[in-house]
Amino acid sequence: MRSGYFKERYGDLIVLTDSAAVKAWTAALLVALAAAPLVLGSFLLAHLTIILFTLVGVLGLTVLTGFTGLISLGHVGFLTLGAYAYAIGVTRLGLPAELALVLSAVVPALFGLIVGIPSLRLHGLYLAITTLAFSHIVSAAILAGGKFTGGGRGIMIQRPTIAGFDLSSDRSFYWFCLLVCVLAMLVTMNVRRSYVGRALVAIRDNDIAARTMGIDLVSFKLLAFLISAALTGIAGALMGMYMSIVSVEGFPFLLSIEALAIIIVGGLGSVLGTVFGTVFIVSMPELVNGLMSTFGGRLQELMTTSAHEIKSVLYGLAIIGFLRFDPRGLQGIWHDVRHAWSYWPLRY
Repeated sequence: MRSGYFKERYGDLIVLTDSAAVKAWTAALLVALAAAPLVLGSFLLAHLTIILFTLVGVLGLTVLTGFTGLISLGHVGFLTLGAYAYAIGVTRLGLPAELALVLSAVVPALFGLIVGIPSLRLHGLYLAITTLAFSHIVSAAILAGGKFTGGGRGIMIQRPTIAGFDLSSDRSFYWFCLLVCVLAMLVTMNVRRSYVGRALVAIRDNDIAARTMGIDLVSFKLLAFLISAALTGIAGALMGMYMSIVSVEGFPFLLSIEALAIIIVGGLGSVLGTVFGTVFIVSMPELVNGLMSTFGGRLQELMTTSAHEIKSVLYGLAIIGFLRFDPRGLQGIWHDVRHAWSYWPLRY
C-alpha cells in the first residue's frame, strides 16, 4: 500500500523510477529517437548525433563535478586522449575497432587516476588550474609525438564496423551513438543511486563529515576521476569517428567551457539536467546562427568569420544568466513546471 511520497521498502529508495508515466514517456522518447533518422534530413540528423556524443562526455564531467564537487577545466584533455587512443589503436596498432573503443576508455581512465592524485590535497581553483595544465600537457605531448601521433596533421580514420554493424552511413552511426548514450546514462544514474554515488555526494557536500562517517576520500575521489575520464574518453572516440580525423585543433579549450556551461545551465548533479543542458547549449549557437541569417548582411558574415568567439560569448552569457537568475538550472525550472501542472489549479 502506497503512502503518498513515502517509500516503504529499501528497493523503492534506489529504483530509477517507480512512476508508470515516466516509464511510458521514456519508452516513447526512445522510440522517437530511434526512428528519427528515418524522417529527419542530414542537417538535423548530424545535429542530433553531436548532441548524443556530447552528452556522453558531459555525463563524465557530471560524475566528477556534479556528484563529487571536483571542478575540472581540463576535461578536454581526457576527450583528446580517448580520441587518440582509438585512432592510434586502429591505425598504428592494428587493433579491432571494438578493442580500440575499449582502449579509448582505459587510457583516459589511467590518466584520470594520475590527475586525480593531486585532487587529494587540492580544492577549488587550485584543482581547476591543475586539470587545465593537464590538458595543455596532453596537447603538447601529442604535437611532439611525431609520426606515432600524427603531430600537427593528426590521424585520419574511417568509421568502423563494430560487432558486425557498419557505421559508415550517418544513420548507422547515429544509432550507435544513441546506444552508447543510453548505456552511459544508465551507468551514470546507477552510480548516483548506489553507495558509491551517495559517498561522492557526501564528499561534495562536506568532505570532513564524509571522512567522519567512514568514507575513504582517497578511493572515492580517484574512482570519480576514473569513471569521469572513461566516459569522456569514449565520447572523444565517437567525436573522432564523426569528424573522420583526430587532431589537436579539433579539441580546443572551448570544449571544456562548453561542458561546464552544460552542467551549470542544466543543473549541477542532475542527470536529467545534463540532458537538458546539452540540448540547450549545443543548439544555442545554431539558433543564433539562424536568427542572424534571417537579418543577413553583416550579422551573417560575423557568425561565419567569428563563430568561435561568438560561441564563447554565448556560453559565458548562459552561465552568468543561470547563476544569477536560477542557479538550479533547467532541471529546477522543469521541476517547477511539472509541479505547477500536477497541482493545478490548487498550486496558487
